Amino acid sequence: MFLSLIVATILGCAQPEAPKSSALDMPKGPAKSAVAAKPKTDAEKTVLDIALGSPDHSTLVAAVSAAGLADALGSPGGIYTVFAPTNAAVEKLPVGTVEGLLKPEKKGDLKKIIQHHAAVPIVPMAQMQDGGTLTMADGTKVTFKREGDKVTVEGANILGTVNAVNGVVYVVDSVILPPA
Repeated sequence: MFLSLIVATILGCAQPEAPKSSALDMPKGPAKSAVAAKPKTDAEKTVLDIALGSPDHSTLVAAVSAAGLADALGSPGGIYTVFAPTNAAVEKLPVGTVEGLLKPEKKGDLKKIIQHHAAVPIVPMAQMQDGGTLTMADGTKVTFKREGDKVTVEGANILGTVNAVNGVVYVVDSVILPPA
């Protein structure tokens, strides 16, 4: 559902733009060792590790992998703010959206959507002021709304916060679509 809306939104745009580089395009890290590593402690987990360990974010993990962004979000050197929609949030999208975006020919569209959920640098919740904006990895901005302790980003409610070694993950209840 989410992917169909995103595809429709993207296809509704004018001419396609040349790909822009972003912090999520960083080179891949060193090759992984064939020796099994010990499990990471919570203090050592990256934003990708957090998503991988959450059964509520399996669709997001599949999308990040299909978009080719897993290495960037798994890099301990990054400093990311990530808005992670739950599986329930993704299920709100029109039927067929996710399936459509996971097709190889839609990788660019999927990447833009994923990048619209991540930003550099880390932004603490206390800095998310009513009417404040944040430039996302896709080059567009999102706007925050604050009412007391409740914060939304482009209408998506922030349900929880998980700190990572390379950033912070805000669990959200809606997919945040880039502007058309």
